[in-house]
Amino acid sequence: MSSTTTDTKATASSRSSTLLLLLKMRTLVALFLVFIFFAVMAPNFLSAANVLIISKHVALNAFLAIGMTFVIVAGGIDLSVGSIVGLCAMVSGYLVLYGIDLGIGWSIQFNTLEICLIVLLVGAFIGILNGLLVTKLNVAPFIATLGTLYVARGAALLFSDGRTFPNLNGNPDYGSASFPWIGVGSLLGIPVAIWILAVVAIIAAYIATRTPLGRHIYAVGGNERGAALSGVNVGRVKIFVYMFSGLCAALVGLIIASQLQASHPATGETFELNAIAAAVLGGTSMSGGRGRIGGTLIGAFVIGILADGLIMMGVSAFWQTVIKGLVIIAAVVIDQFQQKIQARVILHQQAS
Repeated sequence: MSSTTTDTKATASSRSSTLLLLLKMRTLVALFLVFIFFAVMAPNFLSAANVLIISKHVALNAFLAIGMTFVIVAGGIDLSVGSIVGLCAMVSGYLVLYGIDLGIGWSIQFNTLEICLIVLLVGAFIGILNGLLVTKLNVAPFIATLGTLYVARGAALLFSDGRTFPNLNGNPDYGSASFPWIGVGSLLGIPVAIWILAVVAIIAAYIATRTPLGRHIYAVGGNERGAALSGVNVGRVKIFVYMFSGLCAALVGLIIASQLQASHPATGETFELNAIAAAVLGGTSMSGGRGRIGGTLIGAFVIGILADGLIMMGVSAFWQTVIKGLVIIAAVVIDQFQQKIQARVILHQQAS
């Protein structure tokens, strides 16, 4: 009888471990299934031109999702990234066209590198502002970043009274003629945006897995009070993750303005939803303390392929929104299920 009970428990533990492994690999499975589905159903899905377009779209979402991963792992949320994209796109457009008017008949003009640095500083500043609201004023992350969402979007509209900044070709006399290259240029046949994404992803993965800061981010998200008692500066960690998220959003604003050679204040609307979807689909827990940059990148590919594939199949934009919402809900439900299975496996291991 005892032997039978032991065998039953071992079988149950083995099944739970197998199921847990499948759940952990769910993003890869989803990517494979989505890829195969659209390769069969969507015409020209695997054409070189379409693959290039998808890679650019995935890169934009991946930037935001990487920053969002850090924020969510640390126990927060950043709803302002889409508005930061729009504001930074407008700032870059304004600097390319006008520079900074000193009001005395003179203006300061900038080259492409200086424009990029200024825009990145704007994104970082807004991210730091989010972090300060959360840490110093104890505003809930949802409310703080929701407020920043409106402020940044309003500022983007004020830049041009709601109009577009067109013809962002740059000026050779000021060294800004290379601005469009950021969005449309390529190195070794690979878009510049993909190279930038690779650098950002490597830096983010290194921070997350190889530095004390990365361990502190996970500690704060897993147990903020415990992290504080163990000597972690919780405030600095939270300010860093929001600053990093702002930097990623600024990069997206730059790249979009460069790709389109125009900037519009509505740029980036609802981008935060795609970023959250990619992060959660990639295994990042909304309760904090768990998530991987690699998983987020795969999640960004799933969201990007899903969006472009649905467009190629002629699916209504309204249904696309519904499907994205269902994907987010399914990802969260599966994540909760994974946590329950993981807890069960740990109990079986301790019992044995």
